[in-house]
Amino acid sequence: MTTVKFSEERENQLMSKIRWQLVPYVMLLYIVAMLDRVNIGFAALQMNKDLGISASMFGMLAGIFFITYFFFEVPSNVIMHKVGARKWIARILVSWGLVTVFMAWAQNATHVAILRGLLGAAEAGFYPCIILYFTFWFPTKHFAKTMSMFMCGMALANIIVGPISSWIMENVTWMGMAGWRWMFILEGLPAVILGVVTLFVMVDRPDQAKFLTAEEKQWLLAELEREHVAKQLKVKVANKWEVFKNSRVWHLSFCYLCYVLALYGLGMWMPQILKGLAQAMSLSSIGLISTIPYMCAIIAMVYVARRSDAAQERRYHTALPIGLAFFGLIGLTLTNNLIFSMLLLCVSQAAIYSFVGTFWSLPNMYLSEATAAVGIAIINSVGNLGGFFGPYMVGFLKDMSGSNDFGMYFLASFALLGTISVLLIPKKEAAAESLKSPGIKA
Repeated sequence: MTTVKFSEERENQLMSKIRWQLVPYVMLLYIVAMLDRVNIGFAALQMNKDLGISASMFGMLAGIFFITYFFFEVPSNVIMHKVGARKWIARILVSWGLVTVFMAWAQNATHVAILRGLLGAAEAGFYPCIILYFTFWFPTKHFAKTMSMFMCGMALANIIVGPISSWIMENVTWMGMAGWRWMFILEGLPAVILGVVTLFVMVDRPDQAKFLTAEEKQWLLAELEREHVAKQLKVKVANKWEVFKNSRVWHLSFCYLCYVLALYGLGMWMPQILKGLAQAMSLSSIGLISTIPYMCAIIAMVYVARRSDAAQERRYHTALPIGLAFFGLIGLTLTNNLIFSMLLLCVSQAAIYSFVGTFWSLPNMYLSEATAAVGIAIINSVGNLGGFFGPYMVGFLKDMSGSNDFGMYFLASFALLGTISVLLIPKKEAAAESLKSPGIKA
């Protein structure tokens, strides 16, 4: 077969074409996933009082999601690799949507704990499945831009969750049910609906894509195969289960743990932090102002990822932004002024979110398709344990001290550790040039 050669301009046009075909819909799914994952932070403004939940108990309930998520992550990603993204992601959506709806009938903290655990098991695999899915479509040098576009869904979800959740809680009390219960019902149903839609709209692989020409398919598949061979030569892990022995995968898992701990430790508690700063503020007002840090996060995340792709540099673009979160989180302990606190929350969230778009380019340099299903799942599942420890420790330290300050110190320390751990990756290993080969030249 004759090798198809694309100019850089045509290659970029093809990547843009694929991005706009795939990412917006997948980003919508991620928005719904994040909505159902973090809406408990707003539910807590009513639910904690109704069910008698303390600060440390809430931290545990918010974080227990990530414990079951951890155990089901690797099996979920392996199954997705076998059955295809379309069918497996549809299953994930329907199951987590139903569990979210059932949260409306929780009568005590035990019910919430059980359902949060089931939610983690149901949603396990969604995020790493999407990352793995993108590796089937995008060469490494185009990966950070793609991931940052997709990860905008996380920030957009947090922009949406505040106003929608707080409005439902204040205005929807049909049939004598509290607003927080209706919030879970109305925010869980979209996942069920989109699960069915996914079966009809998602395309598993490039060779099945009707929106690509035969020439585009040939070039893309050849380029992805070239990278696959280069990754195998670089890391020499042939069997996917051997990834468990790979020290770099565990190193990256710790890097991601630091990020997730800061992300959810701050995100789950931000509504209550804002409420503490402005006692007279309504739930709807808290929901609205909580969107501001996430708007800053979107701008910062896209900018950093584009800059990383343009420079083909990953370590500093991943490590340095989250280092800024250290200063933002420490700053939050030094002021009770709402305006200054909002500014520091904007800095912290922008810095934390800027980590993730470029971070996922790093494992993509080590993991071939044969090992990515397990490797990505290990990194994501271990990292997401931070989603338990972050919220729990902020709540525990608040109960112990009566203040959020020690919780912010705790989160800041892991933001700093995230910077250090990424910088410890050898520069030569993290260079995009290490995947280049003289084989097929575009």
